[in-house]
Amino acid sequence: EVQLVESGGGLVQPGRSLRLSCVASGFAFSRTAMAWFRQAPGKGLVRLSRISNGGGSISYDDSVRGRFTISRDNAANTLYLQMNNLKPEDTGIYYCAKGTGWHISSDYPDRGQGTQVTVSS
Repeated sequence: EVQLVESGGGLVQPGRSLRLSCVASGFAFSRTAMAWFRQAPGKGLVRLSRISNGGGSISYDDSVRGRFTISRDNAANTLYLQMNNLKPEDTGIYYCAKGTGWHISSDYPDRGQGTQVTVSS
């Protein structure tokens, strides 16, 4: 059974940082592309970043490029999202997602339960 467990969310002031983690189990993590999605209040799901199985290929949505960094530790079956210079519009539920293959062009149908991030002064 695929399990994706996110953590690290919380309430933070604008301009501060947070690091999200996602521990994966139930599949071959080191052979699978991964992604982070966000759902803001009242809005649809947005894919923020993708990373290939070995980390050699990465992409970002324009809204987070230069502020967020995706990474992974295949030995620990863990995906990360370092979020710097957070803005109020970054508020939402953050989900990690499992790809259907190793490349970032994979689909990402399986997501975790999410972790809430609130950026507010």
